[in-house]
Amino acid sequence: TSGGHLVQPAHYLTALGGLVAIPLILSKELCLQHDPLTQGHLISTIFFVSGICTLLQVLFGVRLPILQGGTFAFLTPTLAMLSLPNWRCPAWTQNASQVNATSPEFIEVWQSRMRELQGAIMVASCFQIFVGFSGLIGFLMRFIGPLTIAPTITLVALPLFNSAGDEAGSHWGISAMTIFFIVLFSQYLKNVPVPLPSYQGFRKCHFSKVLLGLAITWLICFALTVSNAFPSDSAVYGYVARTDIKGDVLSQAPWFRIPYPGQWGVPTISLAGIFGIIAGVISSMVESVGDYYACARLSGAPPPPKHAINRGIGVEGIGCLLAGAWGTGNGTTSYSENVGALGITRVGSRIVIVAGGCVLLVIGMSGKIGAVFASIPTPLIGGLLLVMFGIITAVGVSNLQYVDMNSSRNLFIFGFSIYAGLAIPNWVNKNSQVLETGILQLDQVIRVLLTTGMFVGGFLAFILDNTIPGSQEERGLLAWKETCQEECDEARVLEVYGLPFGIGTKFCTSSWVQYLPTCPKRLSGSKRKEEPESLKQENSFKISSEREPEIDIDTSI
Repeated sequence: TSGGHLVQPAHYLTALGGLVAIPLILSKELCLQHDPLTQGHLISTIFFVSGICTLLQVLFGVRLPILQGGTFAFLTPTLAMLSLPNWRCPAWTQNASQVNATSPEFIEVWQSRMRELQGAIMVASCFQIFVGFSGLIGFLMRFIGPLTIAPTITLVALPLFNSAGDEAGSHWGISAMTIFFIVLFSQYLKNVPVPLPSYQGFRKCHFSKVLLGLAITWLICFALTVSNAFPSDSAVYGYVARTDIKGDVLSQAPWFRIPYPGQWGVPTISLAGIFGIIAGVISSMVESVGDYYACARLSGAPPPPKHAINRGIGVEGIGCLLAGAWGTGNGTTSYSENVGALGITRVGSRIVIVAGGCVLLVIGMSGKIGAVFASIPTPLIGGLLLVMFGIITAVGVSNLQYVDMNSSRNLFIFGFSIYAGLAIPNWVNKNSQVLETGILQLDQVIRVLLTTGMFVGGFLAFILDNTIPGSQEERGLLAWKETCQEECDEARVLEVYGLPFGIGTKFCTSSWVQYLPTCPKRLSGSKRKEEPESLKQENSFKISSEREPEIDIDTSI
């Protein structure tokens, strides 16, 4: 569309909060809180890998205009794994005066933890690749309904309230100011477009109001730092709000740095980490399937068929494998925030998302940009986390819209699952010695799984929802299936979700290939429809702001 070129920043700026927040949260558990330069490298790496995964997903995966980025679903099991006694940070790494970021001892401390995390992510990603490309995801979704999805996604964010509270509590005034500006711009002024320059003059564009709120608060912190309104003594409350604490990281960071696989060393493997991350993988897959349907609806595309969903989940597994190999400390998933951006910008273009993926690649190769994000004052991150984790919690609860919440059965399942998902991990953290079996690896697996709230709550909800008697209507399965399985013209589905570069017509036409769960099914002669020549020449999704969105696909991409 005419404003499509301005929507590219909207997508990667919308994803910015998650991409930056995840490495900064992990840095504390990786013993890196006093090494902002390495934090910048982690941020650059997650940008770089997110760019690769976005291109793979749009071109060969589900083929919808959906951005890929780090997933909060991996954070809870990751934090549980790194809280094991053998992976807790040494006391001296908590003291800035004792940390020498270039010393071999310190490097080994954090890189050994990263390598353990890398190995767990890479092995767990193989499970996701298998589930996607084997078509098993379709079979599993028969047993996973809104009552399983709601507590699982809700418990992704709820257990992280400690991290958000600690970061925000470093200076509640600045955190409250950050929240105020984010809420002001993203909610009260969400329909007010911001004028941005373009080659045709100034155009109004909806872009990341979250970033705008952060930028304003950051400038205020800079002014208060210059005027010495913040204390200069590190032992005084509010010192961490200063913007000059990490100022030297910008001069130390290289202008150009290409992340590469194995940059932190050869990954190591432990059973506890693998099982914990698999729990995160399952949660991520469930959330992504919901994102696919939401993205298709907002883009005006037909609901994704099974072969597209299978490819999408499989490609996300490949993305997690790449994220593990590169050492982001996290995996990748579809970004719900960017799905929402489609409804605001009214432009659902694959070309725009491909361009956004390329921008993420470029940003990931700039060490200076990663260093800038690493230098964000701690209270700003705390305010951002409070908002983001609140939204993720609400997204989980929103799945209950399909369920009859007047039913005592459903109230019991949801309420018990949520409460158990908080209570059991809390008890296990305090009484882990009670569960010791004498087998170290087994003890670690049990502890990681039982301290991962989304696994505990999701597992209980899954068992109860599939064993306690209840009608499909009562469980929300009928409404769920109606939104996800609309009947659509088969030619239209093939046009949107067919494989690019002639792969669909050259490779998927063989009779035996038709049985692969990732290949589009051939249309019968009676169902095949010839598209108008004008449609074939279009190169992106088009959404009109005056009517319901329509989608036009260029089969060359």
